[in-house]
Amino acid sequence: MAKHQGRDRTTPEQAELVIITGLSGSGKATVLKALEDIGFYAVDNLPVDLFPKFAELTADSPGIHRAALVVDVREGEGLTRFPAIYADIRRRMPATLIFLEAETSALVRRFSETRRPHPLGREQSVAKSIAEEERLLAPIRALAGLVINTSKFTVHELREAVKEKFAAGGEKQAKILIYVTSFGYRHGVPHDSDLVFDVRFLPNPNYIPEFKRKSGRHPDVAQYIRSFPQTVEFIERISELLIYLVPHYVHEGKSYLTIAFGCTGGQHRSVMIADDIRKRLAKAGYRVKGTHRDLMKEVGRR
Repeated sequence: MAKHQGRDRTTPEQAELVIITGLSGSGKATVLKALEDIGFYAVDNLPVDLFPKFAELTADSPGIHRAALVVDVREGEGLTRFPAIYADIRRRMPATLIFLEAETSALVRRFSETRRPHPLGREQSVAKSIAEEERLLAPIRALAGLVINTSKFTVHELREAVKEKFAAGGEKQAKILIYVTSFGYRHGVPHDSDLVFDVRFLPNPNYIPEFKRKSGRHPDVAQYIRSFPQTVEFIERISELLIYLVPHYVHEGKSYLTIAFGCTGGQHRSVMIADDIRKRLAKAGYRVKGTHRDLMKEVGRR
């Protein structure tokens, strides 16, 4: 059950406990392994009633200064006791609760790809099991010091984000991972967005026949959108704002940031703006990934 790797000699002497929880399929095993790789004593599936004793042993042990545990829906009735147990542990030692989640569509896809049943059983659909699990874990999620939506993360990116967050003595500046995405308001605002900007005030290329079936990534469409002075000013002002804000998010310990730009359909204006902002943030030295959530949806409508 327990896994142990070489200690990180740069780790501070004060004991630290990280507890990982969240939705099934959201990446808890990946996070636990990432912590183990940087010197945490990692334990999966320890009964929640043993957490206080484990915390006490960690605090008193001369050889273990950083430990990580997983608690999830497999615990059953023990979940109801976890909030009180966690509060007791935090009175004794520094402790961090990480809650992992993902969009339902991403979780359903992961269960389909692995062909593993949801822990809540086969009697209902995976989507219904996820909804029930969200309800059961809601009181625990409210206690989390760090909530990570893993929908857009690859396994490698999730590992790196965790290592950068918890590596002892690690340099955190510019290690944040930024997602810049476009979307269409007719399809809803992405619920995992940290910052949302509405670009529907810009002239809409959709009303120009030659642009209607092209996206904002097409050079002619991008040039048309950029030809308006308000576009140029918006890009300049938002770029300056983000380059000012991001270091503050890093300072507060944020490991990833999702910035969303929305227009009506997510086809033209938001696509062009998101691509431009992504390039500017990358030029400023940040790791940036770009996505266009609704681009293919709009292609299918045409």
